[in-house]
Amino acid sequence: MVADEQAADVLIIGAGLIGATLAAALGSAGLRVTVIDRVAGPAQVAPTFDGRTTAIAHGSQRALEAIGVWPAIAPHAEPILDIRISDGRLDPAGGPAPVSRLHLHFDHRQAGREGEPAAPMGHIVENRHIRVALFRRLETLPSVRVLAPADVATTVRSEDDARVALADGRKIRATLLVSAEGRGGALREQAGIRLLRADYPQTALVVTAEHELPHRGVAQEKFLPAGPFAILPMTDDPDSGAHRSSIVWTEHTTLVPTLLRLPEAEFQHEFVRRFGEHLGAVKAVGPRFSYPLSVQAAEHFTATRLALVGDAAHSIHPIAGQGWNLGLRDAAALAEVVADAYRLGLDIGHASVLADYERWRRVDSLSMIGATDTLNRLFSNDLAPLRVVRDVGLAAVNRLPPLRRFFMRHAMGLVGDLPRLIRGEAL
Repeated sequence: MVADEQAADVLIIGAGLIGATLAAALGSAGLRVTVIDRVAGPAQVAPTFDGRTTAIAHGSQRALEAIGVWPAIAPHAEPILDIRISDGRLDPAGGPAPVSRLHLHFDHRQAGREGEPAAPMGHIVENRHIRVALFRRLETLPSVRVLAPADVATTVRSEDDARVALADGRKIRATLLVSAEGRGGALREQAGIRLLRADYPQTALVVTAEHELPHRGVAQEKFLPAGPFAILPMTDDPDSGAHRSSIVWTEHTTLVPTLLRLPEAEFQHEFVRRFGEHLGAVKAVGPRFSYPLSVQAAEHFTATRLALVGDAAHSIHPIAGQGWNLGLRDAAALAEVVADAYRLGLDIGHASVLADYERWRRVDSLSMIGATDTLNRLFSNDLAPLRVVRDVGLAAVNRLPPLRRFFMRHAMGLVGDLPRLIRGEAL
Protein backbone atom coordinates (compact mmCIF):
# COMPACT_ATOMS: atom_id res chain seq x y z
CA MET A 1 0.00 0.00 0.00
CA VAL A 2 1.38 3.44 -0.92
CA ALA A 3 1.93 5.99 1.84
CA ASP A 4 -1.03 8.25 1.04
CA GLU A 5 -3.45 5.36 0.55
CA GLN A 6 -6.14 4.61 3.16
CA ALA A 7 -7.17 1.03 3.89
CA ALA A 8 -10.61 -0.48 4.47
CA ASP A 9 -12.04 -3.96 4.67
CA VAL A 10 -15.19 -2.84 2.83
CA LEU A 11 -15.64 0.26 0.69
CA ILE A 12 -19.28 1.19 0.05
CA ILE A 13 -20.17 3.59 -2.73
CA GLY A 14 -23.46 5.23 -1.78
CA ALA A 15 -24.60 6.44 1.66
CA GLY A 16 -28.31 6.07 0.97
CA LEU A 17 -30.67 4.01 3.09
CA ILE A 18 -29.23 0.64 2.03
CA GLY A 19 -25.56 1.65 1.88
CA ALA A 20 -25.68 3.28 5.30
CA THR A 21 -27.53 0.28 6.77
CA LEU A 22 -24.88 -2.09 5.42
CA ALA A 23 -22.14 0.14 6.85
CA ALA A 24 -23.82 0.12 10.27
CA ALA A 25 -24.16 -3.67 10.19
CA LEU A 26 -20.54 -4.27 9.21
CA GLY A 27 -19.24 -1.57 11.54
CA SER A 28 -21.17 -3.14 14.42
CA ALA A 29 -19.33 -6.38 13.65
CA GLY A 30 -15.96 -4.63 13.87
CA LEU A 31 -14.99 -4.40 10.19
CA ARG A 32 -13.23 -1.33 8.84
CA VAL A 33 -15.75 0.36 6.57
CA THR A 34 -15.48 3.45 4.38
CA VAL A 35 -18.61 4.97 2.83
CA ILE A 36 -18.45 7.45 -0.05
CA ASP A 37 -21.29 9.62 -1.31
CA ARG A 38 -21.54 12.63 -3.60
CA VAL A 39 -24.07 14.36 -1.33
CA ALA A 40 -23.18 15.67 2.12
CA GLY A 41 -25.08 14.24 5.07
CA PRO A 42 -26.94 17.48 6.00
CA ALA A 43 -28.24 17.82 2.44
CA GLN A 44 -29.53 14.23 2.47
CA VAL A 45 -31.69 14.83 5.55
CA ALA A 46 -33.25 18.10 4.31
CA PRO A 47 -37.07 17.85 3.87
CA THR A 48 -36.76 18.81 0.19
CA PHE A 49 -34.18 16.10 -0.63
CA ASP A 50 -36.51 13.09 -0.49
CA GLY A 51 -40.26 13.38 0.06
CA ARG A 52 -40.89 9.66 0.33
CA THR A 53 -41.69 7.46 3.27
CA THR A 54 -40.58 3.86 3.71
CA ALA A 55 -42.66 0.91 4.79
CA ILE A 56 -40.35 -0.88 7.22
CA ALA A 57 -41.52 -4.49 7.45
CA HIS A 58 -41.42 -6.25 10.82
CA GLY A 59 -38.38 -8.31 9.82
CA SER A 60 -36.55 -5.19 8.67
CA GLN A 61 -37.37 -3.49 11.97
CA ARG A 62 -35.73 -6.39 13.81
CA ALA A 63 -32.59 -5.90 11.71
CA LEU A 64 -32.50 -2.19 12.54
CA GLU A 65 -32.86 -3.06 16.20
CA ALA A 66 -29.99 -5.55 15.97
CA ILE A 67 -27.59 -2.92 14.57
CA GLY A 68 -28.63 -0.24 17.07
CA VAL A 69 -30.53 2.07 14.70
CA TRP A 70 -34.18 1.49 15.60
CA PRO A 71 -34.29 3.44 18.92
CA ALA A 72 -33.67 6.70 17.03
CA ILE A 73 -36.28 5.83 14.38
CA ALA A 74 -39.04 4.61 16.70
CA PRO A 75 -40.36 8.04 17.78
CA HIS A 76 -41.05 8.87 14.11
CA ALA A 77 -42.51 5.47 13.15
CA GLU A 78 -46.24 4.84 12.77
CA PRO A 79 -47.24 1.17 13.27
CA ILE A 80 -49.16 -0.57 10.48
CA LEU A 81 -51.89 -2.46 12.32
CA ASP A 82 -54.17 -3.27 9.39
CA ILE A 83 -53.91 -3.30 5.61
CA ARG A 84 -56.96 -2.90 3.39
CA ILE A 85 -56.59 -3.77 -0.30
CA SER A 86 -59.44 -2.94 -2.65
CA ASP A 87 -60.25 -2.59 -6.32
CA GLY A 88 -61.50 0.84 -7.27
CA ARG A 89 -62.51 3.19 -10.03
CA LEU A 90 -62.98 6.91 -10.42
CA ASP A 91 -66.42 8.50 -10.32
CA PRO A 92 -67.06 9.72 -13.89
CA ALA A 93 -69.04 12.64 -12.42
CA GLY A 94 -65.92 13.88 -10.64
CA GLY A 95 -66.89 12.94 -7.10
CA PRO A 96 -64.77 11.04 -4.54
CA ALA A 97 -63.82 7.48 -5.41
CA PRO A 98 -66.43 5.05 -4.09
CA VAL A 99 -65.38 2.39 -1.58
CA SER A 100 -65.36 -1.13 -3.01
CA ARG A 101 -67.36 -3.76 -1.16
CA LEU A 102 -64.97 -6.52 -2.20
CA HIS A 103 -61.63 -6.18 -0.48
CA LEU A 104 -58.82 -7.99 1.30
CA HIS A 105 -58.19 -7.14 4.95
CA PHE A 106 -55.01 -7.96 6.87
CA ASP A 107 -55.19 -7.66 10.67
CA HIS A 108 -51.86 -7.72 12.53
CA ARG A 109 -53.44 -9.70 15.38
CA GLN A 110 -53.92 -12.62 13.00
CA ALA A 111 -50.41 -12.63 11.53
CA GLY A 112 -48.47 -14.32 14.31
CA ARG A 113 -48.11 -18.01 15.04
CA GLU A 114 -49.79 -19.48 18.08
CA GLY A 115 -48.13 -18.24 21.25
CA GLU A 116 -46.47 -15.26 19.52
CA PRO A 117 -47.39 -11.77 20.78
CA ALA A 118 -49.16 -9.60 18.23
CA ALA A 119 -46.75 -7.24 16.49
CA PRO A 120 -47.36 -4.51 13.89
CA MET A 121 -46.91 -5.70 10.33
CA GLY A 122 -44.51 -2.84 9.84
CA HIS A 123 -44.03 0.89 10.32
CA ILE A 124 -44.21 3.94 8.06
CA VAL A 125 -41.33 6.36 8.50
CA GLU A 126 -40.26 9.44 6.57
CA ASN A 127 -37.00 8.70 4.77
CA ARG A 128 -35.25 11.71 6.26
CA HIS A 129 -35.75 10.35 9.78
CA ILE A 130 -34.24 7.01 8.74
CA ARG A 131 -31.24 8.84 7.27
CA VAL A 132 -30.72 10.88 10.44
CA ALA A 133 -30.80 7.72 12.59
CA LEU A 134 -28.36 5.89 10.32
CA PHE A 135 -25.89 8.78 10.15
CA ARG A 136 -25.96 9.15 13.93
CA ARG A 137 -25.30 5.44 14.35
CA LEU A 138 -22.37 5.55 11.93
CA GLU A 139 -20.84 8.41 13.94
CA THR A 140 -20.72 6.13 17.01
CA LEU A 141 -18.86 3.32 15.22
CA PRO A 142 -15.09 3.89 15.40
CA SER A 143 -14.32 1.56 12.49
CA VAL A 144 -16.62 3.42 10.05
CA ARG A 145 -15.64 6.50 8.04
CA VAL A 146 -18.06 8.50 5.90
CA LEU A 147 -16.57 10.63 3.14
CA ALA A 148 -19.25 13.00 1.84
CA PRO A 149 -19.36 14.94 -0.30
CA ALA A 150 -16.80 13.04 -2.33
CA ASP A 151 -16.62 12.00 -5.97
CA VAL A 152 -15.07 8.79 -7.26
CA ALA A 153 -12.60 9.46 -10.06
CA THR A 154 -11.37 5.93 -10.85
CA THR A 155 -11.84 2.38 -9.61
CA VAL A 156 -9.58 -0.56 -10.30
CA ARG A 157 -10.50 -4.08 -9.21
CA SER A 158 -8.13 -7.04 -9.33
CA GLU A 159 -7.97 -10.55 -7.93
CA ASP A 160 -6.09 -9.08 -4.95
CA ASP A 161 -8.01 -5.94 -3.98
CA ALA A 162 -10.06 -2.94 -5.10
CA ARG A 163 -8.53 0.53 -5.38
CA VAL A 164 -10.46 3.78 -5.62
CA ALA A 165 -9.15 7.26 -6.32
CA LEU A 166 -11.30 10.24 -5.37
CA ALA A 167 -11.53 13.46 -7.35
CA ASP A 168 -9.72 15.32 -4.55
CA GLY A 169 -6.72 12.98 -4.80
CA ARG A 170 -7.41 10.69 -1.85
CA LYS A 171 -6.90 6.98 -2.49
CA ILE A 172 -8.52 4.00 -0.79
CA ARG A 173 -7.67 0.31 -0.98
CA ALA A 174 -10.30 -2.22 0.09
CA THR A 175 -10.73 -5.95 0.18
CA LEU A 176 -14.33 -5.66 -1.04
CA LEU A 177 -16.09 -2.94 -3.02
CA VAL A 178 -19.90 -2.56 -2.70
CA SER A 179 -22.16 -0.65 -5.04
CA ALA A 180 -25.10 0.89 -3.17
CA GLU A 181 -25.39 3.60 -5.82
CA GLY A 182 -29.02 3.04 -6.71
CA ARG A 183 -30.49 2.37 -10.12
CA GLY A 184 -27.75 4.20 -12.04
CA GLY A 185 -25.01 1.90 -10.78
CA ALA A 186 -21.79 3.18 -12.40
CA LEU A 187 -19.79 0.36 -10.80
CA ARG A 188 -22.21 -2.20 -12.21
CA GLU A 189 -21.75 -0.73 -15.68
CA GLN A 190 -17.95 -0.60 -15.32
CA ALA A 191 -17.96 -4.27 -14.33
CA GLY A 192 -19.83 -5.14 -17.53
CA ILE A 193 -22.81 -6.61 -15.67
CA ARG A 194 -25.78 -6.67 -18.01
CA LEU A 195 -28.96 -4.95 -16.81
CA LEU A 196 -32.43 -6.21 -17.67
CA ARG A 197 -34.80 -3.24 -17.51
CA ALA A 198 -38.33 -2.24 -18.47
CA ASP A 199 -39.90 1.18 -17.95
CA TYR A 200 -43.50 1.30 -16.80
CA PRO A 201 -45.80 3.87 -18.42
CA GLN A 202 -46.38 5.10 -14.89
CA THR A 203 -44.95 7.69 -12.52
CA ALA A 204 -45.41 7.84 -8.77
CA LEU A 205 -46.63 11.13 -7.32
CA VAL A 206 -45.70 11.42 -3.65
CA VAL A 207 -47.48 13.87 -1.35
CA THR A 208 -48.52 14.10 2.28
CA ALA A 209 -52.21 14.17 3.20
CA GLU A 210 -53.76 15.80 6.23
CA HIS A 211 -57.17 14.40 7.15
CA GLU A 212 -59.91 15.09 9.65
CA LEU A 213 -60.19 11.61 11.18
CA PRO A 214 -57.36 9.43 12.59
CA HIS A 215 -56.18 6.59 10.36
CA ARG A 216 -55.90 4.19 13.34
CA GLY A 217 -52.84 2.51 11.85
CA VAL A 218 -54.66 1.32 8.72
CA ALA A 219 -52.74 1.28 5.42
CA GLN A 220 -54.84 1.23 2.28
CA GLU A 221 -54.03 0.28 -1.28
CA LYS A 222 -56.67 1.20 -3.85
CA PHE A 223 -56.16 -0.24 -7.29
CA LEU A 224 -57.31 2.44 -9.73
CA PRO A 225 -57.16 2.10 -13.53
CA ALA A 226 -53.88 4.05 -13.80
CA GLY A 227 -52.24 2.12 -10.96
CA PRO A 228 -52.26 1.72 -7.19
CA PHE A 229 -53.13 4.63 -4.90
CA ALA A 230 -51.51 3.90 -1.53
CA ILE A 231 -52.54 5.65 1.68
CA LEU A 232 -49.89 4.96 4.31
CA PRO A 233 -50.38 5.94 7.98
CA MET A 234 -47.90 8.47 9.36
CA THR A 235 -47.38 9.92 12.81
CA ASP A 236 -49.38 13.06 13.54
CA ASP A 237 -47.68 16.31 12.60
CA PRO A 238 -45.38 17.14 15.53
CA ASP A 239 -46.18 20.88 15.31
CA SER A 240 -49.87 21.11 14.42
CA GLY A 241 -51.03 17.71 15.64
CA ALA A 242 -52.79 17.11 12.30
CA HIS A 243 -53.53 13.51 11.31
CA ARG A 244 -51.31 12.56 8.37
CA SER A 245 -50.84 9.87 5.74
CA SER A 246 -48.20 9.46 3.06
CA ILE A 247 -49.62 9.09 -0.45
CA VAL A 248 -48.02 7.15 -3.29
CA TRP A 249 -50.26 7.99 -6.24
CA THR A 250 -49.42 6.00 -9.38
CA GLU A 251 -50.52 7.77 -12.53
CA HIS A 252 -49.98 7.57 -16.29
CA THR A 253 -46.63 9.20 -16.98
CA THR A 254 -48.06 11.44 -19.69
CA LEU A 255 -50.47 13.04 -17.18
CA VAL A 256 -48.00 13.67 -14.37
CA PRO A 257 -46.44 16.93 -15.69
CA THR A 258 -49.93 18.40 -15.92
CA LEU A 259 -50.82 17.26 -12.42
CA LEU A 260 -47.63 18.75 -11.01
CA ARG A 261 -48.42 22.12 -12.63
CA LEU A 262 -52.09 22.27 -11.63
CA PRO A 263 -53.17 25.22 -9.48
CA GLU A 264 -53.80 24.28 -5.87
CA ALA A 265 -57.60 24.08 -6.05
CA GLU A 266 -57.59 21.89 -9.17
CA PHE A 267 -54.91 19.59 -7.78
CA GLN A 268 -56.86 19.19 -4.55
CA HIS A 269 -59.95 18.23 -6.52
CA GLU A 270 -58.10 15.48 -8.42
CA PHE A 271 -56.47 14.33 -5.19
CA VAL A 272 -59.76 14.03 -3.26
CA ARG A 273 -61.33 12.17 -6.19
CA ARG A 274 -58.83 9.38 -5.61
CA PHE A 275 -58.45 9.57 -1.83
CA GLY A 276 -62.16 9.43 -1.02
CA GLU A 277 -64.04 10.56 2.10
CA HIS A 278 -63.40 7.70 4.55
CA LEU A 279 -61.15 9.91 6.73
CA GLY A 280 -63.35 13.00 6.55
CA ALA A 281 -62.10 16.26 5.07
CA VAL A 282 -58.70 15.76 3.45
CA LYS A 283 -56.12 17.85 1.62
CA ALA A 284 -52.66 17.37 0.14
CA VAL A 285 -50.03 19.49 1.87
CA GLY A 286 -46.40 20.33 1.22
CA PRO A 287 -44.38 19.83 -1.96
CA ARG A 288 -45.30 17.42 -4.74
CA PHE A 289 -42.62 14.87 -5.67
CA SER A 290 -42.58 12.56 -8.71
CA TYR A 291 -40.59 9.40 -9.44
CA PRO A 292 -40.68 7.51 -12.80
CA LEU A 293 -41.29 3.79 -12.29
CA SER A 294 -39.37 0.88 -13.79
CA VAL A 295 -38.35 -2.66 -13.05
CA GLN A 296 -34.78 -3.83 -13.45
CA ALA A 297 -32.49 -6.66 -12.45
CA ALA A 298 -28.75 -7.10 -12.82
CA GLU A 299 -27.79 -10.34 -14.56
CA HIS A 300 -25.28 -10.93 -11.76
CA PHE A 301 -25.09 -9.41 -8.28
CA THR A 302 -21.31 -9.80 -8.02
CA ALA A 303 -18.10 -9.49 -9.99
CA THR A 304 -14.41 -9.55 -9.05
CA ARG A 305 -14.14 -7.87 -5.61
CA LEU A 306 -17.58 -6.28 -6.16
CA ALA A 307 -21.07 -6.83 -4.71
CA LEU A 308 -24.29 -5.04 -5.68
CA VAL A 309 -26.97 -4.27 -3.10
CA GLY A 310 -30.39 -2.63 -3.21
CA ASP A 311 -31.42 -0.79 -6.36
CA ALA A 312 -27.98 -1.31 -7.87
CA ALA A 313 -28.89 -5.02 -8.06
CA HIS A 314 -32.66 -4.78 -8.62
CA SER A 315 -35.58 -2.40 -8.41
CA ILE A 316 -39.28 -3.18 -8.33
CA HIS A 317 -42.65 -1.47 -8.63
CA PRO A 318 -43.75 0.12 -5.33
CA ILE A 319 -47.12 -1.65 -5.53
CA ALA A 320 -46.46 -3.72 -2.38
CA GLY A 321 -44.11 -1.34 -0.59
CA GLN A 322 -41.36 -3.98 -0.56
CA GLY A 323 -38.51 -2.38 -2.50
CA TRP A 324 -36.54 -1.08 0.48
CA ASN A 325 -37.15 -4.27 2.46
CA LEU A 326 -35.81 -6.31 -0.44
CA GLY A 327 -32.66 -4.17 -0.46
CA LEU A 328 -32.31 -4.43 3.30
CA ARG A 329 -32.32 -8.22 3.03
CA ASP A 330 -29.45 -7.82 0.53
CA ALA A 331 -27.54 -5.79 3.10
CA ALA A 332 -28.31 -8.28 5.89
CA ALA A 333 -27.23 -11.27 3.79
CA LEU A 334 -24.03 -9.63 2.53
CA ALA A 335 -23.14 -8.45 6.03
CA GLU A 336 -23.59 -12.00 7.35
CA VAL A 337 -21.44 -13.80 4.78
CA VAL A 338 -18.74 -11.11 5.00
CA ALA A 339 -18.71 -11.01 8.83
CA ASP A 340 -18.56 -14.81 9.05
CA ALA A 341 -15.66 -14.95 6.58
CA TYR A 342 -13.88 -12.14 8.46
CA ARG A 343 -14.12 -13.97 11.79
CA LEU A 344 -12.71 -17.12 10.21
CA GLY A 345 -9.76 -15.19 8.83
CA LEU A 346 -10.87 -15.73 5.24
CA ASP A 347 -10.65 -13.32 2.32
CA ILE A 348 -13.98 -11.43 2.54
CA GLY A 349 -13.80 -10.42 -1.11
CA HIS A 350 -13.03 -13.89 -2.46
CA ALA A 351 -15.22 -15.22 -5.24
CA SER A 352 -16.53 -18.04 -3.04
CA VAL A 353 -17.82 -15.58 -0.40
CA LEU A 354 -19.51 -13.45 -3.04
CA ALA A 355 -21.01 -16.55 -4.67
CA ASP A 356 -22.67 -17.43 -1.35
CA TYR A 357 -24.22 -13.95 -1.26
CA GLU A 358 -25.49 -14.12 -4.83
CA ARG A 359 -27.02 -17.57 -4.43
CA TRP A 360 -28.77 -16.44 -1.25
CA ARG A 361 -30.32 -13.33 -2.76
CA ARG A 362 -31.13 -14.44 -6.30
CA VAL A 363 -34.37 -16.35 -5.66
CA ASP A 364 -35.90 -13.79 -3.29
CA SER A 365 -35.12 -10.94 -5.68
CA LEU A 366 -36.45 -12.58 -8.81
CA SER A 367 -39.56 -13.81 -7.00
CA MET A 368 -40.36 -10.30 -5.76
CA ILE A 369 -39.74 -8.80 -9.19
CA GLY A 370 -42.12 -11.30 -10.77
CA ALA A 371 -44.80 -10.87 -8.11
CA THR A 372 -44.88 -7.07 -8.16
CA ASP A 373 -44.75 -6.88 -11.96
CA THR A 374 -47.65 -9.35 -12.28
CA LEU A 375 -49.74 -7.53 -9.67
CA ASN A 376 -49.20 -4.19 -11.37
CA ARG A 377 -50.17 -5.53 -14.79
CA LEU A 378 -53.21 -7.34 -13.40
CA PHE A 379 -54.60 -4.41 -11.43
CA SER A 380 -53.53 -1.31 -13.40
CA ASN A 381 -56.34 -1.43 -15.93
CA ASP A 382 -60.11 -1.13 -16.18
CA LEU A 383 -60.86 -4.25 -18.22
CA ALA A 384 -64.16 -5.73 -17.06
CA PRO A 385 -63.14 -9.44 -17.21
CA LEU A 386 -59.97 -8.82 -15.22
CA ARG A 387 -61.87 -6.66 -12.76
CA VAL A 388 -64.23 -9.56 -12.02
CA VAL A 389 -61.35 -12.03 -11.62
CA ARG A 390 -59.35 -9.84 -9.24
CA ASP A 391 -62.40 -8.83 -7.17
CA VAL A 392 -63.34 -12.46 -6.71
CA GLY A 393 -59.71 -13.31 -5.92
CA LEU A 394 -59.44 -10.63 -3.22
CA ALA A 395 -62.69 -11.78 -1.65
CA ALA A 396 -61.63 -15.44 -1.78
CA VAL A 397 -58.27 -14.83 -0.06
CA ASN A 398 -60.09 -12.74 2.54
CA ARG A 399 -62.18 -15.80 3.44
CA LEU A 400 -59.20 -18.16 3.81
CA PRO A 401 -57.39 -17.39 7.11
CA PRO A 402 -54.34 -19.67 6.49
CA LEU A 403 -53.68 -18.14 3.08
CA ARG A 404 -54.30 -14.65 4.41
CA ARG A 405 -51.83 -15.31 7.26
CA PHE A 406 -49.20 -16.51 4.77
CA PHE A 407 -49.50 -13.30 2.75
CA MET A 408 -49.30 -11.22 5.93
CA ARG A 409 -46.13 -12.96 7.12
CA HIS A 410 -44.63 -12.55 3.65
CA ALA A 411 -45.38 -8.81 3.76
CA MET A 412 -43.79 -8.69 7.22
CA GLY A 413 -40.57 -10.15 5.79
CA LEU A 414 -40.79 -13.33 7.86
CA VAL A 415 -40.88 -15.95 5.09
CA GLY A 416 -37.91 -17.68 3.47
CA ASP A 417 -34.25 -18.26 4.30
CA LEU A 418 -33.75 -15.21 6.51
CA PRO A 419 -30.40 -13.65 7.48
CA ARG A 420 -29.63 -13.47 11.18
CA LEU A 421 -30.27 -9.74 11.33
CA ILE A 422 -33.79 -10.18 9.92
CA ARG A 423 -34.40 -12.74 12.66
CA GLY A 424 -33.34 -10.09 15.16
CA GLU A 425 -30.00 -11.74 15.96
CA ALA A 426 -26.65 -9.98 16.11
CA LEU A 427 -24.02 -10.77 13.51
